[in-house]
Amino acid sequence: MSVPLGAFIAVSATLFFIGTAGVLVRRNAVVILMCVELMLNAANLALVAFSRRYGAVDERGSVFVVFVFVIAAAEVAVGLAIVLSAYRNRPTVDVDEIRAMKG
Repeated sequence: MSVPLGAFIAVSATLFFIGTAGVLVRRNAVVILMCVELMLNAANLALVAFSRRYGAVDERGSVFVVFVFVIAAAEVAVGLAIVLSAYRNRPTVDVDEIRAMKG
C-alpha cells in the first residue's frame, strides 16, 4: 500500500506554515534560523514527493533537494556567524535588541 501524494503535500504544507509562523512570531534569532530550516525541509519533502510521483528515471527532484541542502548549510553558517557576532557586541539573541543596535 502506497501513501498518496496528497498526504505528503499536506505534511509539507503544515511544516511550511509552522516554520512561517515561527519566523513571524519568535524573537530569538536561533529559533528563527531553525524555523527557516523547517521551511526548507518542507520544500524538500514536496520536491521528493513530486519527483517520486511524476519524475523520470533520473529523479530530478532529488537533485534539487541536494541543492536545497547546500543552500541550507550556507544559510546556517552565515546566520550563526551573524548571530555570534551580534552576541559578542551585546549579549542577547533577541531580534528586537539586535535591530536596535546603533553604530
